[in-house]
Amino acid sequence: MSNEEKYCLCALNRIFGFEPKIGHALISNIGSATEIFHMTGKDLDSLLGPWSKYKGRICRKEVDLAAEELEQLSQQGISFIGCTETGYPDLILECEDPSLGLYIRSRTPAEELFVPEKRIAVVGTRDISPYGQEWCSRIVQEFGRTKEKPVIVSGLALGTDICAHQKALESGLSTIAVMATGPETVYPHRHRTFAERLADTEGCALITDYPPGTAPLAIHFLRRNRIIAGLSYATILIESRIKGGGMMTSRLAFSYNREVYALPGRIDDPRSQGCNFLIREKIAEAIDSTDSLIDSLGLRASAARGRRLSSTDMIKEHFGNRLDDRTVSGLSSILDHIRNSRGITVDELSAATGAGYSRIRQLTGLLEMEGMISIDLMQRCMVNTRIYR
Repeated sequence: MSNEEKYCLCALNRIFGFEPKIGHALISNIGSATEIFHMTGKDLDSLLGPWSKYKGRICRKEVDLAAEELEQLSQQGISFIGCTETGYPDLILECEDPSLGLYIRSRTPAEELFVPEKRIAVVGTRDISPYGQEWCSRIVQEFGRTKEKPVIVSGLALGTDICAHQKALESGLSTIAVMATGPETVYPHRHRTFAERLADTEGCALITDYPPGTAPLAIHFLRRNRIIAGLSYATILIESRIKGGGMMTSRLAFSYNREVYALPGRIDDPRSQGCNFLIREKIAEAIDSTDSLIDSLGLRASAARGRRLSSTDMIKEHFGNRLDDRTVSGLSSILDHIRNSRGITVDELSAATGAGYSRIRQLTGLLEMEGMISIDLMQRCMVNTRIYR
């Protein structure tokens, strides 16, 4: 594709960003983006109507601005791929309102980035619970153990999104963050360091269809969700209230005839009401285990995936011969209780095991120091997902 065609596609994306259907219709009728900017006023009147708000913007000035913009972005490691270029994701083109182009920040060339078709969106609430965080991590971690390692797609937001992105990198998976701002801006700001690491990892990328200077407004996040859903052949909703961005992404994915899965939760937990609703309405399939989810997604399980280790085996494997039998037995008992009762407190562990508080505190402190469990400010204990098999 010539540079001129790329500049014209970029200009069309800026002009028709909120109504990409019009830009696609023009390209379909005229034949190329370049030809659109060679049309006369009379021709534009016949296609757009004499009172179209867009007619005055289809001019050479817009193309020159796009060319200048792309030149400046290239110096920041940001590229642009138009909807008619080789490498533009086919899955997005299948959707009702595909973007006219995407800005991409990545070490991987744009024409290679979207070649893997196994892209899975993992979305959910910003206010993620310990239950949601544990299962988000476990699901993505299990994807990392499959032979066909999928690319994890999410939105770089707080809660579920950042959990999915981080666990993907930890598990050796590529991940794509779809932003609701211009390509030069990371929101929220606290994720800037991670975003730079993501963009500098082979096979990973920060992408957006919003031009530079776009602020993180609420409407931009809502429209961004269509890219997350459109880019992925399946969407997984971890947690969501009845109304939320994750619910919108899941509904969009369903409307695009993509697979949708939801993590069921307690019926009295607002963060699970959205998931439970989608399951009840048969919009989403319930996730009852990571094994069945992997099978449903058509991912081939790795031979390394074996039986779930007992707590005693996990303790012995982790500590080797460093501990006496009494300590191994005590740690195994505690680990069993935590695995079976997520969020159990140190006090509750003392009552459940019959051991004194100081002894339980000593043993849980050892497990926490070794990274096998985590204990929050309320003294609730959870098994760290990395030790699961």
